[in-house]
Amino acid sequence: MKNRLLLFLSVCHLFYGSCSSIPKEGTNQWKPLFNGKNLNGWMVKIYPYSVGDNFAETFRVRDGVIQVNYEGYDDFGDRFGHLYYKTPYSYYHLKLEYRFVGDLHPGAPSYTLRNSGVMFHSQDPRSMRKDQDWPISIEMQFLGGLGDGNKRTTGNMCSPGTHIVYQGKLLETHCINSSSKTYHGDQWVKAELIVLGDSLITHIIEGDTVLQYSKPQIGGEVVHNHFPSEKKEGKILKEGFIALQSEGQPVEFRNIYLKDLSTVYKENK
Repeated sequence: MKNRLLLFLSVCHLFYGSCSSIPKEGTNQWKPLFNGKNLNGWMVKIYPYSVGDNFAETFRVRDGVIQVNYEGYDDFGDRFGHLYYKTPYSYYHLKLEYRFVGDLHPGAPSYTLRNSGVMFHSQDPRSMRKDQDWPISIEMQFLGGLGDGNKRTTGNMCSPGTHIVYQGKLLETHCINSSSKTYHGDQWVKAELIVLGDSLITHIIEGDTVLQYSKPQIGGEVVHNHFPSEKKEGKILKEGFIALQSEGQPVEFRNIYLKDLSTVYKENK
């Protein structure tokens, strides 16, 4: 963690000219978002169903992990889903572990093979229409290696209905790759996300910083059937909900913890 703080110091000088806003380590405690027993504290939204309809028990808890499974499905039928933690956050450090298991469900798009992620700065699922396919949000994308010898990074960034500033420029590309290694098979992978409101966002995989960017904001396409009032082009995103993704590939999540940095961040400004 000391190396991460040194990295933050250098990056904040580069982007902001001052490090007074970097939170101090050790002042907040880690909070478990998942109790290892059930989905208490979480909300489900699956296209094209209402909030709270966990179709075919897509999200379930088994053996202390959250499973994204499709045993009750026939064809996938574009039933893209998300499991939202009940509380929105702005400044925080999130960490979790994920692994891909099983095969892509029949009917799921080919690009979702060994593909999942965690959405953040997301709109409230209760503000979505039943037939809205994706939440307006930023995604830390998780990809697994395909065993074909090709590099496939994880901890990437995708932006449904949003843009970011990357390397000093507004980026309107839907996804950008990280600098991570490729992780094959069904191994557990440790992922961390450090979000400082609408400023610096950092993706960490297995202890290595693999991507950084800033200024998340509403813009672009990908999201469909949303309420027009929810998509205000150019609006800077300072906070939002955190959600685990379901898009056709069985995946498991465990050890989900969050350290709220909001108080520390404000004290250091």
